[in-house]
Amino acid sequence: MRRVRWRLLPFLALLYVVAYLDRVNISFAKLTMSGAIGIDDEAYAFGAGIFFIGYFLFEVPSNVILERVGARRWIARILVTWGLISSATAFVTGPASFVGMRFLLGVAEAGFFPGILLYLTYWFPSATRASVVGWLMVALPVSGLIGSPLSGELMRLNGWGLQGWQWMLLVEGLPAFVLGFVCLRVLPDGPTDAKWLPPDEREWLTAALDSHADKPALISVHHHPVWPKNDPNFKNGGITEGKIVACLGPIVAKGATEAGIHVDTVATDFTSDGLAKALAEFYASARS
Repeated sequence: MRRVRWRLLPFLALLYVVAYLDRVNISFAKLTMSGAIGIDDEAYAFGAGIFFIGYFLFEVPSNVILERVGARRWIARILVTWGLISSATAFVTGPASFVGMRFLLGVAEAGFFPGILLYLTYWFPSATRASVVGWLMVALPVSGLIGSPLSGELMRLNGWGLQGWQWMLLVEGLPAFVLGFVCLRVLPDGPTDAKWLPPDEREWLTAALDSHADKPALISVHHHPVWPKNDPNFKNGGITEGKIVACLGPIVAKGATEAGIHVDTVATDFTSDGLAKALAEFYASARS
């Protein structure tokens, strides 16, 4: 299983980092975007929140399609469309277009996390799946550690008729678009298509997955086909505190600039604490 872990998990974690980055970079953009296109705090809050409405409403049909066409292809589709929409958000001109693009981004990303979980069931028996998902969850705070300073630097760009917030949204949407096509080439549909696995290991893994097919899994698309309660975006029936920090953290941190501290530095401190907590929780769950 070590070969499978090292082959798949770094790339899947990268996809999760990119997903989270595109979801929360709007909080950095808001610092200068509001004055540029006339978005007040109420319009921003509505636009930031409507992302989750689109995600919630379309996770049901997205999950149904995902099971029919396969996780690998559907994950690639999600990456390409949300990358395009995220980059296109750089060209919004007012509250209406801003809210519309945020809603479309939620629609485009719907089904991404269930798709990742479904793909993991093609490779990891249920006995090892929890620890695998635990490592994947570490990508969330890591995305903040990477994204906060990156977004801060991109916000300082100006040129070619674009302001800093536009450059940030445009540039940070491109990785998702590119990785969508990379996904089709890098991720095999299952062990039988993995040319990097020796034949004997492919046979062993296929047999191991078949032997665990009738046992409860961490999440089953067949048992929970459409309800988003398994998605961390809707943990415990609501939007998690992490998403609130993601949408508002840089805005709250803006006050720290009065003390000579960069916004991206303060926002990075938020996610540093989150990373430590995620690692501690994963270690505790792995030992239980």
